[in-house]
Amino acid sequence: MPGTVCPADDFDAGAVAEKLREAMCGIGTDEETVLQILGNHSNDQRLEIADAFKVAYGKDLIEDIKDELGGDFEDLCVALLTSPRLYDAKQLHEAMSGAGTDETALVEIMVTRNNSEIEEIKEKYKEEYDTELEEDLKSDTSGYFRRLLVSLCVGGRESDEWEWSDEDKAREDAEKFKAAGADVWGTEEAELNAILCLTSPGQLRKVIEVYEELSDGVTMEEAIRNECSGALKEGYLAIVESVKSKPNYFARRLHDSMAGFGTSDSDLIRIIVSRSEIDMEEIEEAYESAYEKTLVEAVESECSGDYKRLLKAILTPP
Repeated sequence: MPGTVCPADDFDAGAVAEKLREAMCGIGTDEETVLQILGNHSNDQRLEIADAFKVAYGKDLIEDIKDELGGDFEDLCVALLTSPRLYDAKQLHEAMSGAGTDETALVEIMVTRNNSEIEEIKEKYKEEYDTELEEDLKSDTSGYFRRLLVSLCVGGRESDEWEWSDEDKAREDAEKFKAAGADVWGTEEAELNAILCLTSPGQLRKVIEVYEELSDGVTMEEAIRNECSGALKEGYLAIVESVKSKPNYFARRLHDSMAGFGTSDSDLIRIIVSRSEIDMEEIEEAYESAYEKTLVEAVESECSGDYKRLLKAILTPP
């Protein structure tokens, strides 16, 4: 799946670190140089640059960035200089900090990372905050939404393979899903949770397909909207939508981040940075197909300044 950010050719971490140092020395900051460097190197290369910066100058590059920049541009630069799973851990912690909980961020990260990535996130979370991710999720959420997040945190899916599926087992699970929702008064959330969280992506795609045959064309998303509410509904929908098509799911999330009054810049930054080297070109195609405008055009209208320019640099293939 093609991303929009690729490793730079003829890469010399020490030379690039020196350019960054020069850009942040003296009065003012050369934001153009910072933008060009961070927008045109892969995450692995950016981490090498940060290491070279510390070796050469005895300073932490992220701390220098924080001293020199501000606002959304600073947040975007810091995100680009953070390893993916540590960034996920920090985003999860932020989603549970302060007043209220950002359930959509919790759902997005926990649902779309595979088992091995979840394990690494838990390790980084423990290192960074000296507490277990599962315990923090339990203390910050409740009810069946808590159960959903704990299930995802434990990583019950047997495989992350998309191709394999067992049609007989899929029919059995689809019938259970239908019986737990539309066919009963109320909803058996525990049964839905088990099917959605214990089934590998490839198998779940087959369950969804069979379910829609059994339900006379009613989609699983429609059933979830009818039977569930609040954060639990969003969690279940995210699982189904992302299993069907991650690019479509992230396109919707990006649209939601820029819809209405104001922009959820934390969501916008997280999605663009985290998908930039994985499937951003496909997300951009899905976005344009769904909303009849390009993602770059949406960013152009919603963002400004160096922040906007760096986002556009990330979204534009070299």
